Amino acid sequence: MNLEKVVFGFFIVLAMTLNFGFFVGDIGDASLHPVGEMFAAIVVNLIATVLKLGDRTQTGAIQLAASLVADLQLLAGAVIWGWAAHISADGLSRGDVASIVSLAGGAFLANVVSVILLLIETAQLRR
Repeated sequence: MNLEKVVFGFFIVLAMTLNFGFFVGDIGDASLHPVGEMFAAIVVNLIATVLKLGDRTQTGAIQLAASLVADLQLLAGAVIWGWAAHISADGLSRGDVASIVSLAGGAFLANVVSVILLLIETAQLRR
């Protein structure tokens, strides 16, 4: 068993599951979308992105692109959250939470693409 592949797969799947955990729930209810869970999703997604940098295959390039999309969307959500919670006079509204969760949903779809590509690549190696 290749330990590098295990770590790589672990972080890709963990990024997807953390993102899903943050995404699930009423889209406008901030209490169902903890900031700590979003922070964890961002950190793990960034780690997964760094792990994808060494792969020079076409599948690796698409996985890296999907990971960068997920990072961008999660970071955009974090910026909106920070702005709304700490700078905006209105505070964190249901609309802000809906935007944050929607961005996390897009990031989740990008994570799903990465996992599907990983599964396809793994299935091809068996043949």
